[in-house]
Amino acid sequence: MEDVPEQQTQSLEEDGETEIVAENAAFVKGEPLQEGIGPPKVDSQVIDLHEKVRKQIMKEGHGLIPSKYSTCFLHYRAWTESTQHKFEDTWHEQRPLELVLGKEKKEMEGLAIGVASMKSGERALLRVGWELGYGKEGSFSFPNVPAMADLIYEVELIGFDETKEGKARGDMTVEERIGAADRRKMDGNVLFREEKLEEAVQQYEMAIAYMGDDFMFQLFGKYRDMALAVKNPCHLNMAACLIKLKCYEEAIGQCSIVLAEDENNAKALFRRGKARAELGQTEAAREDFLKAQKFAPEDKAIGKELRLLAEQDKVVYQKQKELYKGIFGPRPEPKPQKTNWLICIWQWLLALFYRLFRFERYKAE
Repeated sequence: MEDVPEQQTQSLEEDGETEIVAENAAFVKGEPLQEGIGPPKVDSQVIDLHEKVRKQIMKEGHGLIPSKYSTCFLHYRAWTESTQHKFEDTWHEQRPLELVLGKEKKEMEGLAIGVASMKSGERALLRVGWELGYGKEGSFSFPNVPAMADLIYEVELIGFDETKEGKARGDMTVEERIGAADRRKMDGNVLFREEKLEEAVQQYEMAIAYMGDDFMFQLFGKYRDMALAVKNPCHLNMAACLIKLKCYEEAIGQCSIVLAEDENNAKALFRRGKARAELGQTEAAREDFLKAQKFAPEDKAIGKELRLLAEQDKVVYQKQKELYKGIFGPRPEPKPQKTNWLICIWQWLLALFYRLFRFERYKAE
């Protein structure tokens, strides 16, 4: 999509303060890759945070570390060190954990010590002794953790919020949660314009975390409309970034979340169409573009994408035509064989002797 200055007419590419477009980026958002089912192998320096907590940095973060009572948002996986059994995975559940430092549950004490040492965007491997985990008794419900089990965490700190001094989302009013999310969205827009793209995406993800499914399920009327006016632009902004990052599957997912609420959202249809086109899903992309064009007939970007698809169809057709021409073309004529004169002379002599023999026999009779 084309970048459109704010002074010009806005298209599906930009929506002022509500939405931005990430056309150039160098940050890949999403679930970290795993080579196997166990904890990742890390070669970085081991940092002793506590007698029972050690950390190895997998990816550097940025900015400051959270202070006590900060509300932190993080993704993590957790294994028991002895058995390598994975018992929790927030990436798989697609639901970040909210952790208020200093007010964490007892079994999260070791994890909280690790998170308190991390910067936004940092990913680390933590090794936590059983004393700061599920303790001597363990946990036999959910999660299932054996007694006296040392733990391994793969953690990514999405970001943190110090403005509420330890006030968790569940303690906020509806207006406070929507307001906190909106501030994160606006901060993300500012960071994007400064080309701090990694930090911007984290702000959008934190804004969405303030309005989880459990919260949205409780809203109706004007409050639901207010929440969606913040939540949906965050999903769309992330989709725009992910398209440029070539994370097309993730971009499709972000757009589909919006379309589940508003099936006629032209921006979501347009951006999902772009992601699908990049994946080679031509017919699905064309369907999205045509539907988007129905609701935004004047938008030139849609027409441009449809023309690109048509040109791609022509190229594919021409290649197929050349391929089939080679397969089903006219049968080649057999090449004339070279004459073997020695064989011809030998055959002529045999024929001559045969005729002479028949002639002599005829005379004798």
